[in-house]
Amino acid sequence: MRLIFAGTPEFAARVLTALLRAGHDIALVLTQPDKPAGRGLRLAPGAVKTLAQARALPVYQPASLSDAQTQARLRALGADAMVVAAYGLILPETVLAIPRLGAINIHASLLPRWRGAAPIQRAILAGDACTGISIMQMDRGLDTGAVLAAESLPIAADDTAASLYAKLAELGARLIVTVLAQLEHGPLRPQQQAAAGASYAAKLTKAEAEIDWSETAPRIERKVRAFNPEPGASTKLNGAGLKIWRARVSPMEGAPGTVLETGANGIVVACGTQALCVLELQRAGGKRLPAAQFLGGFRIACGERLEFSPKTAI
Repeated sequence: MRLIFAGTPEFAARVLTALLRAGHDIALVLTQPDKPAGRGLRLAPGAVKTLAQARALPVYQPASLSDAQTQARLRALGADAMVVAAYGLILPETVLAIPRLGAINIHASLLPRWRGAAPIQRAILAGDACTGISIMQMDRGLDTGAVLAAESLPIAADDTAASLYAKLAELGARLIVTVLAQLEHGPLRPQQQAAAGASYAAKLTKAEAEIDWSETAPRIERKVRAFNPEPGASTKLNGAGLKIWRARVSPMEGAPGTVLETGANGIVVACGTQALCVLELQRAGGKRLPAAQFLGGFRIACGERLEFSPKTAI
């Protein structure tokens, strides 16, 4: 098929790679404008732009798709479909109607659960047993379109947002190729999303990443995994910022935020119920280190209290 592809991060780059391998003609790659990155805050391209340039594909980075000039450019391509994966810009109805088969979105959840910006992290935070990919015919709503295909994926007990992201990217890439092959031979029967069971995956905030030690240990352990790699579950000890990257639930008990044990097996901190055994952490400006190695350069004593402000769970 002749396709317009719209996407920005690594998730989308894996999808674009699969489309190219399947032999589709990518008429244009839409991706977000370059953004400041790194300590120098220099403008840096996203993963999709980097891949597209390496494959000599035409790249277009409009700040919006609402203007008539941009829409005329898209219309002139004569595309069969637009494939959208983690693009990050709103697609007006006029744009959705331009390709012959409309715009098809690869969404990292089993719709209608976790519509919105952060479905992978929200699924981990909620303790969901599984998630998946939905290939959706886009409409004017927020991830409300009819589903062309879906496939589930179990969430492992040790999955982080990074590891689940990688699994879902591969699944999404495979599933969109299958759907496009089916569409080449005739229309599919889209399934309207159920009215019940819809939930919204709000964008992550740094405030959410601050650990509230009065929450249960399983909840905090899920937060550690959901916020890995961005923005990192955070806490403070004596004013020093710490990020926790890996942890497990411990049966120990104590006053929330109290350090109960330190040693080669980890740093055990009491929670609202049970405790969290911190296995890997990082001091502000430092490197991610296993707990035993971290303790060699940063003193944490039993009985000390990690700082936190109780807040309403999101």
